Formats: sequence, structure tokens, C-alpha cells
Amino acid sequence: MRPNFYLMKATISGALGGLLFGFDTAVIAGAIDALTKLYHLSDRTQGFTVFIAVAGTVVGSMFAGSLGQKFGGREILRITAIFYVISALGCALAWNWPSLLAFRFLGGLGIGASSVLGPVYITELAPAKWRGRMVGTFQINVVIGILLAYASNFAVRLFHLGDAEWRVQLGIAAVPAVLFLILLFGIPRSPRWSVSKARIDEAMEVLKLMGDPDPEAELADIQQALKESHAVANEPVFQWKYRYPLFLAITIGAFNQLAGINAILYYLNNIFASAGFTQLSGDLQAIAIGATNLVFTLIGMTLIDRLGRKTLLLIGAAGCAACLSGVAYVFLTQSHQAALLWLLVVYIAFFAVSQGAVIWVYIGEVFPNVVRNKGQSVGNSSHWIMNAAIALVFPILAAKSGGAPFVFFAVMTIVQFIVVLLMYPETKGQTLEALQRKLVRE
Repeated sequence: MRPNFYLMKATISGALGGLLFGFDTAVIAGAIDALTKLYHLSDRTQGFTVFIAVAGTVVGSMFAGSLGQKFGGREILRITAIFYVISALGCALAWNWPSLLAFRFLGGLGIGASSVLGPVYITELAPAKWRGRMVGTFQINVVIGILLAYASNFAVRLFHLGDAEWRVQLGIAAVPAVLFLILLFGIPRSPRWSVSKARIDEAMEVLKLMGDPDPEAELADIQQALKESHAVANEPVFQWKYRYPLFLAITIGAFNQLAGINAILYYLNNIFASAGFTQLSGDLQAIAIGATNLVFTLIGMTLIDRLGRKTLLLIGAAGCAACLSGVAYVFLTQSHQAALLWLLVVYIAFFAVSQGAVIWVYIGEVFPNVVRNKGQSVGNSSHWIMNAAIALVFPILAAKSGGAPFVFFAVMTIVQFIVVLLMYPETKGQTLEALQRKLVRE
């Protein structure tokens, strides 16, 4: 079975939140210098300006799972789209630093919620054979958003808009946010959510619409898995029987950020500036990083259902560790600055083909249907809490010792390699119900 039009439409619509996620993640890299000058930001307040949006993502990811489980992922995604629109316009029109922080926090709420509910929605629609690639469209949209943000920053800079430059850079995200909101009104609910709410006829209609070759058998399997899980209304995810899925989700979320990816994306222009690059050349280098991210995420998507999730994570951890060690060497010795771009490009390539391609797929796969939204919240919260901590302290540590953060990131990717090798199961090609029976331990 190949994905039909309705399945692809629902997948793309659910994944578009990833584009906004990626855009917001990267666009601040181009605006932070202007904001620092305008609001006289110190290293600490500069870090807080980046951190506040990430703090919003932590809150959004924590509560999105429960809300999605109760009201449906599609409905909560619509609310996140509204948050995105208001945040983009509010940042563009911000009248002082506190108002900018408030609108960035609101945007963070949308990012956190959509990073939970977008992958879960696609996971619950996609057939096992195509699930890795289809859930991976969320990450593809993330990296497209990152590339668009870097390209947008560069293009806006060429217009020499002066004091309005950063406002245009931040406000332009309203365009894809409105498109996201419109598309979300043309997709169905998840059939697994419908079954959990005893809406059996609705679930059957969606399975047929999505082109399932045997919707009756699929529906029966979903119902049986629900019974086997001894599910009750508002089933809590923090239970002993879910200890293994919780461990996997929390660790993969944490390792994703301990590899340093978002610290590098948030402060990419500053990193290049500290190595002697000008503002415009830094923007161009950032575009090269963003393009590499996109190309290798697409490569990762072609490999995820062939090589498997675990194999990609191992390859990526080894490559990232080597590249981060090289970046640390450049900053600690203040030599070979010309190698910095290539080290970061290769680092991004290894990250994109592994962690970038796998994380949202893996977290969504390891939990049973009845707590999948909540489980995704746990994994995403781990990701965003670690992200927030690193975003807050990175500029302070980098100012004191440019190489120290990269030494830390390199060590963490080595730890990741060991943990994945010894403790992570392979999930490719297995139905969600089969994984539930394998990973839930009474």
C-alpha cells in the first residue's frame, strides 16, 4: 500500500507545525544582535531572550499530551496555530523588551504543543511500513523552517531596513502560520483517538479514507490493544509498566539537546562572529548549514525504514562526537578557524541523518495508544527542558571559554552512543500494537 492523497494531505498538514517550529528556532539567530543593541542586553539577558521562547515550549509540551488525549490532537493543533499567528505579529510590533518576551513565550507554547501533537497525529495515521518516513515529514518541515529562517534573515538584511529589520525578520513567520491554521480545518481526527473515545464508526471512516487495505482488521487490532492495556479514562503515563517507554523517550529527548544542536542553531551567527566572520558572511554560512540540514534529513528519511532507527542513532552519535571535538579544538586553540564551517556542516549532516530524522518518530512509537499523547509530552518535555537550560547558559559559558560547551557536547554524544548501543530496541517495520506488546512490561 502506498500513501493515498488523503493520507498525504493529513500528514503534510500535521507536519506543517514543524516548519513553524524550525523557523522560530533559527530566526532569532539573525535578530539577536539587533535586539542586544536596542535593549542593551548583557550575556545573561541575551540568553534569557532566547530562553523565554524555549520556556514556553516546555510548558506547551507538558500540557499538550493531556489536552490532546482529552480533546483530540487536531483540535489542540488548531489552537497552537492561532498562538503562532499572534506570536509572530506580536514580536514584529513589540513596543519594549517585556512585550517581546511575552510574545516569544506565546510562540513557544505553540512550538511545544505542536512538537508533541504533530508527530503523534501522523504516527497514528501512518501504516507501519511507511511510518518512519511519514512521521519524518515533521522533521523535514523543521529543517525547511530552519533553512527558510536563515535565508529570510539574509534576504531581509539586503533591503537595509535599519531599525525595522529585526521586526520584519520575526514577523514574517505569520505567513506560514496562517497557512497552517487553514490546512488544519481540512483533516480528520486520529482513528486511534476516536477508538479511545468509543467513536468506532468515525474511526472506521478515517481508516477507509486513509486507504487502509483491511480497515476492519486494523480497527479490531486497535480495539484489542486498547483492551490489553487495561486502559481506563485518563490513564496516567507515569506507571511502573511504562518504565521502559518512559526511559527511551526521556533519554532520546535529552540526548537530542545534549548534542548541542539548538545551542548552535540559536547562536550560529554569534559563533561565526567569534571566529572572525562578518554579519553578512555569517548569514551566508548559516544558509549553508541550513541547506546541509535539509539535504541530510531527506537522506535520513530514505534510510529510517531501511537501516532502522537504532543504526542511524549510532552512526550519528559517532560522527557528531568527532565533529564537536574538532569545533572545541578550534575555539580552545584559537587556530584553524577556516575549518569551523566545514566541521559544523559535517556535524549538521551527521545530526540530521540520525537524531534529527529519528527523535519524533521514535518517541511516538514506543508508547501504547492510550497514553501516546502523554508519552510524547514526556519525551518532548525532556527535550525542551534540556534545550531551555542550554539556551540560557550557552552564551555565558561561551563568553568565558568558547570551547568548553563543545567539549561537553562531544562527551555527551559519546555517552549517547553507549546508551543507544546497549539499551535501545529497534522499532522499524512493526505495528504500534506489536510494539505495545513488546515494550510495556507489567
